[in-house]
Amino acid sequence: MNKILGVAVLLAFCSCRTLNPSVMFKTSEEYPFLAEQTLASKEYKIASNDIIGLSVYTNDGFKLIDLTTNALGGGVGSTQGATFIQYTVDHNGEVKLPIIGQVKLENQTIQDAEKYLEQQYAAYYNKPFVMLKVMNRRVLVFPGSGGAGKVVTLTNENTTLIEALALAGGITETGKAYKIKLIRGDHRNPQVQKIDLSTVEGMRRSNLQLQANDIIYVEPVPRVSQQVLAQITPVIGIITSVLLIYDIVINRQK
Repeated sequence: MNKILGVAVLLAFCSCRTLNPSVMFKTSEEYPFLAEQTLASKEYKIASNDIIGLSVYTNDGFKLIDLTTNALGGGVGSTQGATFIQYTVDHNGEVKLPIIGQVKLENQTIQDAEKYLEQQYAAYYNKPFVMLKVMNRRVLVFPGSGGAGKVVTLTNENTTLIEALALAGGITETGKAYKIKLIRGDHRNPQVQKIDLSTVEGMRRSNLQLQANDIIYVEPVPRVSQQVLAQITPVIGIITSVLLIYDIVINRQK
């Protein structure tokens, strides 16, 4: 009987995860977090699947070149008073733009891409002035409610970590303000930094400028009582069933 109960309990616990199944992005104690409290602010580089907004002027910006009639499938959007024609960077890192055709913009910063496009349009217009903007820059924010997350669009070029948290609704009641992870870069080999916003000093040192596709993860406070109850309930059910079967078998043998 003891062996049966032992096997039942073992099977039940083997089928369970940890007591905190909603905690994501776990790291070991030896994980090589970035030692510095500030991440180097690097200019964003255009990548595949980015949606870029293009606006072209001539004569040093005095006359707008109307590209809306030759948008090549691009949409129209506006931001901060400027009108942009929207285009998607394909999987090859290229964009098909009006007049100049197919151009490769992948891995170029916004400033470098603007200068490059001005050179391309200079063959057709007098002193062209190009304005370029990535329209779908965003970060993922998990504010401390387990696996619940929000996508925050970066409308400003210098959005900070604290601003992104505010846009996501702030840290939830179950989130640990002293245990925040900022994950950046290639997800196969990411840069991870631990951040403490529970103190003013931590806030001062952690006023980080975000990059597109950053992940901000606030670790949630474990709800131990609920988690334990959730884990124990199926075990109790299995043990009860085993005892019931055992009782029926014993009574029949009598």
